[in-house]
Amino acid sequence: MNILGIDFEEWFHPQLIQKYLTNEDKELKVTNGLDSILDWLRKNETYATFFIVGEILEKKPDILDKINSQGHEIGFHTMFHNRLDDENYNEEKFRDEIKKFNELTNNCSKGFRAPTFSLNENCSWVIDVLEEFGYVYDSSIMPVKTKMYGMNNAEKKPYFISSNNLKENNSNGIIKEFPLLVTKFMGKKIPAAGGFYLRTLPTKIIKNAIKDYEKENIPATLYIHSWELTPQYMPRISMSKMDYFITYHNLEKSMNKMSKILKEFKFTSFEKYLKNN
Repeated sequence: MNILGIDFEEWFHPQLIQKYLTNEDKELKVTNGLDSILDWLRKNETYATFFIVGEILEKKPDILDKINSQGHEIGFHTMFHNRLDDENYNEEKFRDEIKKFNELTNNCSKGFRAPTFSLNENCSWVIDVLEEFGYVYDSSIMPVKTKMYGMNNAEKKPYFISSNNLKENNSNGIIKEFPLLVTKFMGKKIPAAGGFYLRTLPTKIIKNAIKDYEKENIPATLYIHSWELTPQYMPRISMSKMDYFITYHNLEKSMNKMSKILKEFKFTSFEKYLKNN
């Protein structure tokens, strides 16, 4: 059994978009596609964990019941989708945000994912705070370094993480880390878990990566953004050519590519995976 997380964000949350925004009206748009995402999961007989940016729940609290009523799980994705390692972000802000999110969700969240997989040694205090608030797992580590995120030499199978060591299993750890799927392409280790890589890599490459994990009895942890599943609600804004390409390339093919993967492999939420394993 493999694991699927949906990073439930608005159009203005992705890191590459944030730097181009000024005083635009941040009207909720992607959120309007929730029903179609839930229908898509139902048709594919798949449960998922929705890592939600908290400010969305503040504005539309009914989302919580909609997701829970379908048997899916709610996870924490910070309140405003700020990178954890940003110089203006700190432990005090994170602590305030997790308190607020727990209020909004009636303390039902037990899992966390850092925006843009930004968990690293500069902000490892996050693990201690998650432990303090009774969280059970994290899924923020991409075990390969890229320009925007990632951690070379981190384990690829689930392991117990600690603030003192983010890369290897800690027998005394409380939080279980679920690293994202990686593979080798043309001799180089690359992410294969979702996002730009899902949209760009041949589907066969990702399927083969999942098969390789299954041979090692490792759950493949994949993700997809809400705005990738509902491109009709994702505005196109002016950006540099590279940022535009990374953000919008093959956006309209995301759901179809993920559907092909779900038809061939079994996926579930983190909560259900932990309960059965």
